[in-house]
Amino acid sequence: MNRILLASAFLLVSISAAFADEIPSALPTPAVSPVPAAISLAPKALAPKLVEPHLHIARSNIAGHARVALTFDACMGQADERILSTLVRERIPATIFVTARWLKRNPAPVAVFLQNPDLFELENHGENHIPAVDTPMLIYGIASAGSPQAVRQEVEGGAAAMVAAGIPAPHWFRGSTAKYDLSAIGEIRAMGYRIAGYSVNGDGGSLLGAVITEKRIASAKDGDVVISHINQPTHAAGEGVAKALVDLKAKGTQFVRLEDVEDTGDDKTTE
Repeated sequence: MNRILLASAFLLVSISAAFADEIPSALPTPAVSPVPAAISLAPKALAPKLVEPHLHIARSNIAGHARVALTFDACMGQADERILSTLVRERIPATIFVTARWLKRNPAPVAVFLQNPDLFELENHGENHIPAVDTPMLIYGIASAGSPQAVRQEVEGGAAAMVAAGIPAPHWFRGSTAKYDLSAIGEIRAMGYRIAGYSVNGDGGSLLGAVITEKRIASAKDGDVVISHINQPTHAAGEGVAKALVDLKAKGTQFVRLEDVEDTGDDKTTE
């Protein structure tokens, strides 16, 4: 009897050992390395504070003749002829922020801008439409520049493309998403640029419908700076932008470019 029990026990141990040999290949056990206390206890780096600066221009203070600065971003894609033709036909001045990518794809609209220097002020929207934030992060799903050097390249690359296209050297910069961290603002200002915020978001990144876009822009008051987009010809927002321009003109609005008037921006963007 004792022999039977001893044989059974030996068989059970052998089966268990064989099964244990199979576990590493089916389910690997990760090696555990000691972590230095200084590293394991270090706090995670905090994300930088992002700001979306406001910008206002000097008011006219004339009843019925509000002074408004229209600014348009030309990020990528094509020109929205609904907006461009309205600006030219109605002789409405505007400041256009162009990227190097947009300039390359749109020589005909650029020629229209250059043929109407009394209407259009062209300024810098960057080389590749990258947010001017010097820490790596995503903003609206777009990867930021991620370092001071990359912020500088985005600004300088945009300016170089403008000059190469026959456009005067820019003095204003507006980054992709219009969001910045405070250190990037300091870096861009040190490069000699004023940073263009806004006070009225006209088209919600060109994602709003025509009716709400028209209402937003047409509601602009004395001293407002409106931001909209002139690079999305298939979006409904462009129709609303064009209608709002006519609405404002009918109300006696005085349109100015940023270079024509004094301004005030927060977050040290224009000081």
